[in-house]
Amino acid sequence: MISVSFHSPLAGDLDEFMVAKKALGRKYDWAEQRLRSLDRVIALDAAEHEGQVSLERAVDRWLSANSIRHGLCAVDSILARQFCLFRQRRDGEGYVPEPGLVRRTYRFRPYILSADEIRGILREIQGLRGPNAPLRRATFKTLLLVLYCTGLRPGEPLHLTLQDVDLRQRLFAVRESKGKTRLVPFRDGLARQIRQYLKIRLASEPRSPQSPLFLRPDGTAYRMYQVSYEFRYLCRRLGLKPQAGRVGPRLYDVRHVFAIHRLTRWYREGVDLQGRLPWLSAYMGHDDLLGTEVYLTATPELLRFASRRFEARLQGGRRR
Repeated sequence: MISVSFHSPLAGDLDEFMVAKKALGRKYDWAEQRLRSLDRVIALDAAEHEGQVSLERAVDRWLSANSIRHGLCAVDSILARQFCLFRQRRDGEGYVPEPGLVRRTYRFRPYILSADEIRGILREIQGLRGPNAPLRRATFKTLLLVLYCTGLRPGEPLHLTLQDVDLRQRLFAVRESKGKTRLVPFRDGLARQIRQYLKIRLASEPRSPQSPLFLRPDGTAYRMYQVSYEFRYLCRRLGLKPQAGRVGPRLYDVRHVFAIHRLTRWYREGVDLQGRLPWLSAYMGHDDLLGTEVYLTATPELLRFASRRFEARLQGGRRR
């Protein structure tokens, strides 16, 4: 195979990895850009070591540089592991990074909002003022509930159109997100909220099936920065964020909250987590559990559940 994107001694493997990913229906454009960066590091490292390729050395060097310059180490480490696993299918002794390879992860530590804090934000939304305040309040209440109940990426509901919502089957059609389209089911409670919202939303133009589900008072679709600004405003009103600075909850943290609250409920129910985690991964739109690991932040409540389950299993083993 002649490489058009990569030039290192592992160019062929990188090309095959990209072909395999795109064959699954993913655009994978962002990954191709990141892998070109890795390719350059592999080529540089091989040149410095008389043509000897060490993927372990190159990956470590790549991640170390990116964590300092761009804060991309967490995402890149997942991508590097996926590529190494792909190569290992052909070379059983090939290097594969450990899942916990990330040493310098996000610049932001996700803020795991409690259920009470989510309810507080929903109450605060009712105080929003401005042009067409009823639509504005209904929009942000519904949008926050969609994010909290489904774990969608914040930009995904902003791209939903009226025809993408099937209330009869309770499905969202999330189109061309991360290079693929998927159907996301939701429960009756969220369906009732969306029906209430649509009574207000459909009083405003545009109302064609292709028009945005979430509409600004001026009739245009919301942009990500506008929704993030509103979320920060609400959190600051509640004292969850300081008036300046970048600490405290971010809109993207609601996706983390969804994953952690779902995991906590499964612990309470005593279900087999190893059997359920692939469900969570598929629901959140990930190709595998590596993508989901990023969202599984330990919380005190989650650690208590895990500790009790481990203790119960240990005591059961002693009785036998």
